[in-house]
Amino acid sequence: MATVPPSYLEYLIYVDPERCVGCRSCEIACAVEHSSSKELFQAVFEDPAPRPRTKVVPAAGVYVPMRCMHCDPAPCVEACPTGAMHRTDEGFVVSDLEKCIGCRTCLLACPFGHPTYDFRRKVVKCDHCVDRFRVGLPPACVEACPTGALRYGRAEDILDREKIRRAAEMVLGLAEAAVVYAKPAERAPRSPLASLREMYEAVRWSE
Repeated sequence: MATVPPSYLEYLIYVDPERCVGCRSCEIACAVEHSSSKELFQAVFEDPAPRPRTKVVPAAGVYVPMRCMHCDPAPCVEACPTGAMHRTDEGFVVSDLEKCIGCRTCLLACPFGHPTYDFRRKVVKCDHCVDRFRVGLPPACVEACPTGALRYGRAEDILDREKIRRAAEMVLGLAEAAVVYAKPAERAPRSPLASLREMYEAVRWSE
């Protein structure tokens, strides 16, 4: 009998680099959400200043909001010697600062380079705004994104909407169909014998 996956696995944050304008609203919202006050105008005066757990990275001519992928299995969790990196009941990978000894093994293990070593000599990372998830709210970064580059919801619903959007773009001529370019066949190297034959073509031996 097939097992039913946990409900949290149905939810994801969809990242669309084509819509990201690099405004970094997601970074600000993340920092405020993880501040002591959780208020923008108070967070800027906190000492130490709160830091975002997501980062907008320019790559290949576009902006890409990078965040924890909450892998399953998670290399950072498997590499952590103290259990500071662990998975919550909801399935999100978080860091327990009380258990973290700052060895930074998780930084080496993460294939996305996500965890950050902060001023407290502790490792912090995206926790998928698990507290907001528990009360039915989307992650702060998604809520703050003004262009829809970050979308949150059930995986099936998001991907269905994305298919419809892509199809509409193709119908309206806003997107180009895929073009496959075949590599032209290279001309075979010329035989030295053929060159010799051409060189002596005009030579005629008399009897």
